[in-house]
Amino acid sequence: MAKVKIDWHTKEAKHLNKDIVLDRFHRHLKSSGLHSSTIELYLARLNAFLEYADCEDPSVETANEYRDALIDRDISKSHINNTCFAIKRFYKLNNIEWKFIVLREDERVPYYFDENDVLAIFSVCTNIKHLAILQTLFYGCLRSSELCRLEDKDLDLKAKTIRLRQTKNGHDSVTMINADCVETLRRYLRVRPQQEIDGKIPLFYTDYLHLWSKEDIHRMFMDYKKKAGIKKPGAVHVFSRHTTATMMIANGADIRIVQEILRHRDIRTTLRYAHVSDKTKREKYEQCLTL
Repeated sequence: MAKVKIDWHTKEAKHLNKDIVLDRFHRHLKSSGLHSSTIELYLARLNAFLEYADCEDPSVETANEYRDALIDRDISKSHINNTCFAIKRFYKLNNIEWKFIVLREDERVPYYFDENDVLAIFSVCTNIKHLAILQTLFYGCLRSSELCRLEDKDLDLKAKTIRLRQTKNGHDSVTMINADCVETLRRYLRVRPQQEIDGKIPLFYTDYLHLWSKEDIHRMFMDYKKKAGIKKPGAVHVFSRHTTATMMIANGADIRIVQEILRHRDIRTTLRYAHVSDKTKREKYEQCLTL
């Protein structure tokens, strides 16, 4: 009698094995003390690699092929480097050594908005909650993830400061806001009911009583950017980080003060913003190069 050939390996079993691998990698990353956003990033990048490899124990040759494929797709160098860092950690967990060349980032001038752009965005925002979010992002020089984690207890309107927990660098910090932002936050808090969500009192929550996510912040900002008629490239990070740094430096702030305000560990990161507008260069040129 002929033997019936059946593949008893179901797709469900395959996915289960991958889930086990990712869960083990997750525990490894947490025990390494990495920031939650880095853990989330590395898990996503490893998951994509395992999907490409179509197995749970891909060889280093497969990793090299995957890296080459990402380069061929003209994906950003930072994306490729972060993917490789994640894969390298995965291999290290399994006592496998994998070496790759870190792609050097292009020395490009970051995009930024000017003062008129920022004022235009504020002016078209008639929702007090959204305006409070936008001004807190901008004047606090915050990342979206930092704003999403804010609680009522982090706000000190009298001192005009905000305490930040679990920043990108893994440390707590304190950032400043100005009087305009304080006044907007006071108006917002007068109409916002205090609400407990997941055992916390968030400073901002959605109309559906959920915590704001980075994706929510992005969509909201892009909507107001469109309403303001701004066609320059850039989203929230450009608005609250690139723009604020550029404006402070253009207005004469010391580069190390800007480094402290933006909470950069490396001064070289801040130096990316040490470019100024043509108008500012012309003013300084006329002021300083004179006989």
